[in-house]
Amino acid sequence: MNARRLRQAFLGLLLLAPASGHAWPLDGYADTGIRRVEGSRLANEGQVRDVRQPPGALLPTSAVDLRLTGHRSLEPPAPDPEFTASVVRLLGSEADRYGIAVLDLTDPQRPRYAEHRGDHQQNVGSVGKLVVAMALFQALADTYPNDTEKRRAVLKNTQVTADEFAHWDHHTIRLFDPATKTLVRRPVRDGDRGSLFEWLDWMLSVSSNSAGSMVMREAMLIRQFGARYPRPDSEIEQFFRDTPGRELTALFDRTFVEPLTRNGLDVAMLRQGSFLTAEGKQLVSGVGNSYGTARELMRLLLRMEQGRLVDEWSSRQVKRLLYMTERRIRYASSPALADSAVYFKSGSLYDCEPEPGFNCGPYRGNVRNYMNSVVIVESPASGRRLHYAVTLISNVLRKNSAATHQALAADIHRLVEGMHAGAAPAAR
Repeated sequence: MNARRLRQAFLGLLLLAPASGHAWPLDGYADTGIRRVEGSRLANEGQVRDVRQPPGALLPTSAVDLRLTGHRSLEPPAPDPEFTASVVRLLGSEADRYGIAVLDLTDPQRPRYAEHRGDHQQNVGSVGKLVVAMALFQALADTYPNDTEKRRAVLKNTQVTADEFAHWDHHTIRLFDPATKTLVRRPVRDGDRGSLFEWLDWMLSVSSNSAGSMVMREAMLIRQFGARYPRPDSEIEQFFRDTPGRELTALFDRTFVEPLTRNGLDVAMLRQGSFLTAEGKQLVSGVGNSYGTARELMRLLLRMEQGRLVDEWSSRQVKRLLYMTERRIRYASSPALADSAVYFKSGSLYDCEPEPGFNCGPYRGNVRNYMNSVVIVESPASGRRLHYAVTLISNVLRKNSAATHQALAADIHRLVEGMHAGAAPAAR
């Protein structure tokens, strides 16, 4: 294969957190109907053969909650020069290849903020699925503004069938049958059915692009039909087939872009501009590029912790969907975080071209090597002596960015620990 064809083969290959680990607390099956959660719970008890969770992933649903509802007016303060300098030193000689924000919320009366290249913008890959989740919860809240139980019923009881919007994605999802206690891992196929809650879980827990595009389809349908949602599969197919393209694009904008502004976020700094699968992009033209910055992603996480992402109920559901109860990866896989409750999303994008003596591969691009992570850490999970958030985007070429993010996680954790040596546990 010549150099041009090799570069084209790699160009645009999006790696959006394969086998990534987040999602609902392990006791949440009864409330949500997410079968994957029940499978993970049984695996942790040794009844199903699957990944077992570290201590920080074992909180019950009641303990996975918003921590800043009493500090709703809090915004990231001006960057602390000393704190920022300490963070930049951790980045080493390639600091100019990073954008990072660290917000220490251990004492919410005296937060400390570090930021380096916080306005640096790049495609944040699967981290954009946070925007998708927010958009769906915004559409639900607009439909049922005073009825959270109805919203929960829609999430739990609506059955969604995979169709061409899910084409294609190599990332596997966990299909668990609670009756037979059997677990299958494979990519999404046409005809796969799950509740809307399960599609959200598949989108965030294993970062399935297929699931992400199905969630995007459903968010648009909720925005379009309101209380008449859900609609029969035949009507859904007809709607997307017969609606003029410009009207679908306008609906896309109302569904995924306008809610950012309504939630106090800057669409010039954060946007999910298209569907997450190739066929989804063909069926509905989006509004352009997708991108994010460390600073705006930090503002999104802060709003979630404050209950200001859509509303308090929606913020709580999103945070629980981000709670890691699958295999921890990348930044979140650091052993330093094993006893911490971790709320996490990551995404990557790499391109390669031939280079003598260099073997290109996942997370090791030599043209671009984007790795993006957002994380909230409560450490230890049982006591929450520390509470901080990190948003991180990087483009360090030729290095395994998954490994560099993992190492950086340990360094940042030690830094924050040192800032609070001897401090009492945070109040619940």
